Amino acid sequence: MRIIEGAGAWRPPVATATDWVEHLSVADLSVGTYCIPAGGLDDQGPHTEDEVYVVTAGRATIVTPAGSAEVGPGSVIFVPAGEEHQFAGVTEDLALLVVFGPAYGSRSPAASAGGDRGD
Repeated sequence: MRIIEGAGAWRPPVATATDWVEHLSVADLSVGTYCIPAGGLDDQGPHTEDEVYVVTAGRATIVTPAGSAEVGPGSVIFVPAGEEHQFAGVTEDLALLVVFGPAYGSRSPAASAGGDRGD
């Protein structure tokens, strides 16, 4: 068992408009926190792993090729591997608990070749 302190808690990004912190990574999943300040831009691309977001604070719109939806505290969002997605219209500081399955970057070409995690 492991308690993951601070997972999903808002913290202001330090050097960029967004902030990703990985708290746990094992072969089958990883857990982290992704924060975007109000008015910030989400510059992420699609991931090679399935992903679940749990909004713990803030409000925004999740945009995918299939459509868009308003999200806020308590929203749970599933994004399949490879799907383009971004958070837009961030009106309140957004904190997201993120769970990847398998672990973030584990399906990237660099990981398959034995290289780094592909971040």
